[in-house]
Amino acid sequence: MSTGSKGKPAIIQGVIPPREVLLEFISDNPDKASKREISKAFGLKGETRVELKDLLRQLEDEGLLKKGRKSLTRPGALPPVTVLDITTRDKDGELIGRPAEWPEDQGAAPAVLIRQSNEQRGKGKTPAAGLNDRILAKIFPNKDRTGPAYTARVIKVIDKRRGATLGVVHKLADGEIRLLPTDRRGEEMVIEPDGLGDAKDGDLVESETVRSGRFGLPRARVLSVVGSVASEKAISMIAIYSHGIPHIFPKQVMDEAEAAKPASMSKREDWRDVPLVTIDPADAKDHDDAVYAEPDTSDDNPGGVIVTVAIADVSWYVRTKSPLDSEALKRGNSVYFPDRVVPMLPERISNDLCSLREGEDRPAMAVRMVFSKEGRKAGHTFHRVMMKSVAKLSYQQAQAAIDGKPDDKTGPLLEPILKPLWDAYRIMTVGRNRRQPLELDMPERKILLKPDGTVDRVFVPERLDAHKLIEEMMIQANVCAAETLEKKRQALIYRIHDGPSLAKQETLREFLHTLGISMVKGGQMRSNSFNGILSQAEGTPHQIMVNEMVLRSQSQAIYSPENIGHFGLNLMKYAHFTSPIRRYADLIVHRALVGSLGLGEGGITPEEEAQLDDIAAEISTFERRAMAAERDTVNRLVAHHLSTRIGEEFEGRISGVTKAGLFVSLPTYGADGFVPISTIGQDYYIYDEAHQALSGERTGLGYQLGDTVDVRLKAAVPLAGALQFEMLSEGKKLPTATRSFHKAGRRNRPGGGPKKPGTRPPRGRRR
Repeated sequence: MSTGSKGKPAIIQGVIPPREVLLEFISDNPDKASKREISKAFGLKGETRVELKDLLRQLEDEGLLKKGRKSLTRPGALPPVTVLDITTRDKDGELIGRPAEWPEDQGAAPAVLIRQSNEQRGKGKTPAAGLNDRILAKIFPNKDRTGPAYTARVIKVIDKRRGATLGVVHKLADGEIRLLPTDRRGEEMVIEPDGLGDAKDGDLVESETVRSGRFGLPRARVLSVVGSVASEKAISMIAIYSHGIPHIFPKQVMDEAEAAKPASMSKREDWRDVPLVTIDPADAKDHDDAVYAEPDTSDDNPGGVIVTVAIADVSWYVRTKSPLDSEALKRGNSVYFPDRVVPMLPERISNDLCSLREGEDRPAMAVRMVFSKEGRKAGHTFHRVMMKSVAKLSYQQAQAAIDGKPDDKTGPLLEPILKPLWDAYRIMTVGRNRRQPLELDMPERKILLKPDGTVDRVFVPERLDAHKLIEEMMIQANVCAAETLEKKRQALIYRIHDGPSLAKQETLREFLHTLGISMVKGGQMRSNSFNGILSQAEGTPHQIMVNEMVLRSQSQAIYSPENIGHFGLNLMKYAHFTSPIRRYADLIVHRALVGSLGLGEGGITPEEEAQLDDIAAEISTFERRAMAAERDTVNRLVAHHLSTRIGEEFEGRISGVTKAGLFVSLPTYGADGFVPISTIGQDYYIYDEAHQALSGERTGLGYQLGDTVDVRLKAAVPLAGALQFEMLSEGKKLPTATRSFHKAGRRNRPGGGPKKPGTRPPRGRRR
């Protein structure tokens, strides 16, 4: 094949392009990826246009393309390491998997060909995988564009029985036994009389389908009993079990933790007279960071400040390849539910030896940062120390003292400790404002539970300056870690955040245009460009909607040994350093600092450095797993809370628009429910992606992302975390008629529409 000037395959007019050329064109030209534009670009007419249509449909079926309202796009790429469910075999008998987690708004999940070497498997180097298994796999793009979009190498088999279903045993009055699904997309089944085993009514069980026909419910058999669904923490247990989160520490791990002794003073500086304080949530059980600030008395830095951040020295206790280390890597991070925490490390480590307790000697890694009065960092140094926190404070307690309401504890700390911290924060804020990180206004809701584990209330915690102070000091400490390790030419794991793809920018630009909000063209957008968009929407009826759409346009932050910077924070060098108790990435950075700075035992090893690619990919995957489990638990708790209020009316906000219907969020409860398109009014409704709306074909009235609406709760399925609403509000006149989208949209036909609601729209991402 001939090539163009840049080594790319040349376009031959009038000839159907090869798959790789077609996919490359769509990737490079997101604004010219309609069938008409593609035909025009390649000079296709007549029969060749029909062939093009067939090829595009084939690429769509394989997950290589996503069909939009009027153009085609490349779906989001899989991360380097991904959890896959092996679902089928191809015509050659090769195993085919698809990602276990895949947003519905990204089209069909891409197919992945599972590569297994019989020779390696025989030597025990590669775990054997089969149909219905869930695996952790290394992902490789299929460069020749033939067959599935990706190939994969099995790293480990997570679950050998992915054909099994999690559900709750329920006995009916007539004696029949049903299995109620815990997945909102699951199906109710009948348990065979001889298939119940030791399970009892109300037990959470794992089962397998034994018979499924065209008529009637599928039949199932219980494989194992997980526990009673009525027991304490049952809701979070469903998420832990269904997402495969390790939650029981092996005996050798617990034994190692219990045998750990307090750290020695070897190669440590004695900082026990530095008045560091911890500022955390009032209910925090572990304290892994402490802060202190003072004016810089140097003549070279008039008006400047010195900020000290001390972080628990987990690397002293958790050594590479130890049982504690292996289990921490297996978990990747702690997982936080409203009723419990699944910690990365046993409590002996996280809540005791590595918790910076008030008045107790604790080992720490500390960084002293010098800032000018303009908020510019002038320098920093790292130290391995022994410290003693002078006070354990809550955010509210510290803030109240600064606001003029000190208590018996904060009163003596106000002048010598708290006011200097706030003075330093004001200076650091000058630097933050100059940097202009992405400033999305997306408040996070928290669930407060009653003693019996049910929902008491859902609320948005007040965002205090005390929160922002700690956040900014932690961000700067993370920057210092990355800068120091780069200077030492030490391999590390960065926290990276790529900018939005051109395709996502184009989608956002088209949407903003409908609201009269401008957005610059080109791929060099910075975080402050999005802040400009948010400021244009501030105070308008579209403010929430624009924040949602800007959030959806962003990439997800991940871990990587290759640095591309952090787009959202607008930082070129950034690594997680401040939470080694709950994040494995931070532990790696601590070890790298210890080793490269010659600070004693517990440094990074050459073997560990060689594995940083796989480690970064694994912990990125485990972070997504934790987020999904946390979200599912909140959904189930809220659905259970509202299950007694069927038929009641609520005010909500449209938080997602799909061809199948509307997602409506209830701000009071932090829950989303679904309104099927088949239940909305008497009109034919058409999906308008550009406006993020459903528009009535006959009336032109419709519903748009961000609209405030009244809904009635029609159904709640607590085990699946699903709510279904009936729309009560009339549609409104939309900015632009959408009759032209008739063919692309899904009509509201009597008796039509989806049988099941889809997944929730994406939520916020972690830094």
